[in-house]
Amino acid sequence: MSAQPLSSNDNDAPITPITPKEGAPASTRKLPPPEKPSDVRRRSHVILSFWLIVLILGLPIWWKTTTIYRADLPLQEMLEWADGKACRPVFPLRISIQATSLQDQEAQNLLRLTQHALDDLNDFAGHHLRLQLGDEKLDSADNGSALIIRLTPGEGTTATLDPYEPILDITYPPNTIPSPTASSSPLATYIASQLRTTFAEEQATISYLLSTNSMPSEHRPLGLSPETTESLAKRTTRSLKYAPTYHLTFSLFTSGPLPSSWNIEGAIDEYMKPVLEVLSPIHNFTIDTQVQLYASPGVQNQILNKEDLSSFINAAEWPLSPSIGGAPTINFIVFIGNQTIANPSQDSPTSQSWLIPQWGTVYLLSLPDDTTHVAAATLKQPLLTFTSHLLSLTGTPESGSLPLRLSTLARIRSADLLLRASSTLGSLARLAMALPSISIPSSVADGVTKTMSHLRLACDNLGGTEGLAHARIAEAEAERAFFEKSMVGQLYFPDEHKIAVYLPLLGPVAVPLVMGLINEIKAWRKRRRERAEKGAEKKEQ
Repeated sequence: MSAQPLSSNDNDAPITPITPKEGAPASTRKLPPPEKPSDVRRRSHVILSFWLIVLILGLPIWWKTTTIYRADLPLQEMLEWADGKACRPVFPLRISIQATSLQDQEAQNLLRLTQHALDDLNDFAGHHLRLQLGDEKLDSADNGSALIIRLTPGEGTTATLDPYEPILDITYPPNTIPSPTASSSPLATYIASQLRTTFAEEQATISYLLSTNSMPSEHRPLGLSPETTESLAKRTTRSLKYAPTYHLTFSLFTSGPLPSSWNIEGAIDEYMKPVLEVLSPIHNFTIDTQVQLYASPGVQNQILNKEDLSSFINAAEWPLSPSIGGAPTINFIVFIGNQTIANPSQDSPTSQSWLIPQWGTVYLLSLPDDTTHVAAATLKQPLLTFTSHLLSLTGTPESGSLPLRLSTLARIRSADLLLRASSTLGSLARLAMALPSISIPSSVADGVTKTMSHLRLACDNLGGTEGLAHARIAEAEAERAFFEKSMVGQLYFPDEHKIAVYLPLLGPVAVPLVMGLINEIKAWRKRRRERAEKGAEKKEQ
């Protein structure tokens, strides 16, 4: 049977598949096969695993390695110290009265009336003089008194302050002793006025220190006169910042080959060492000496006018010894020449020397041209001038006997250090609050704790040497905590820098994770909606 050809009619024509045209409805396209439930669960588990690794492992490690350590600081208490609310500076000074010629009842009555007169004259409760009867066998150091008053009968009422001891000798007529029923006494008023005059400079200085700090109004004394304020401001500017140790440099400057030596060690031992020993409870001193050849056209004139001094004392050109051990240096220079000062200032009573604030002293010494060695006796006046200027540079008061001035200096330095340490604590607290990203190591917290502990002890013992010791430690600890190197280094690390570092690293990783999570959430919502629709259709059927 042979094969027959295919018919050519329309019904027998081959069928050509129809392809959808562009723009045709999407329903005519062939859809991908549905995902298996196991594949959906696998993909969800993979995405969830990545996010669990990021949240549970990655974020804690990142947080731990990038978090800046900030030790807990008692910020409120630090601000209270800075504002003067944690300590009310009080300087109770004990004054002993020795009256061997009086009966016990008469002495007690005189002491009571004198104390009342003192309280009426005193307008600053923080500086309080407390009177007590003293034993004549004990000195001021033994009984802890700032001053001893020795009452001696005489023809008139006079007062004399011992230049070498903290003793005030007062003579009085016997008929001025108050009766037991008297409410006032001219002798008591006279003693009170002498005490007020003796401690007037100390009270004014402490008042000035408190008024220049942020003390509450109830702790501040009454205002000082403009003249007193100007004088105290000048003295504060002239004196050096407190330091436990000062380095003294004694230099002999010559404009020629002679003299070539000087007996400065002997002169210091004879004329200056006693004062240095008296200052030793407050300051320590290291000493070095040198002889320098110095010739400059600026010092060849015999008469130096006031405007010439700025070029004459150009310390940048003078080969002075550097500071030893980081202690502040006080320079004492003896310049051998025939110069004199035409217009001496008030700081220089003679025309041969002048004091340079916060630096030292220059003394112009004229000697014969053939002098080869400067003896200790020749250096007497320069050393006495240096001693006087040293007291000024260390902030020693100007009135009263030397022991009384030094005890006053200890109390002034205690108040100054206490206020400076409190101010530093306040600055540190404000810095920590203003910069939340700054690092605060544990050493800073320990320093703050030590500072406040010693501040409290200094506040409780402001009238004695113990208060000075605690205030010195508190000021040093506060400065060390504020200038901690590891903390200061974080001041210049802004948040913009962190974004610039992390964004190029985390951006490429975060985009796939976030987009994958979003797509998975959309697919889950779609599956949930489809299941809901199928469930509704079954209910209708």
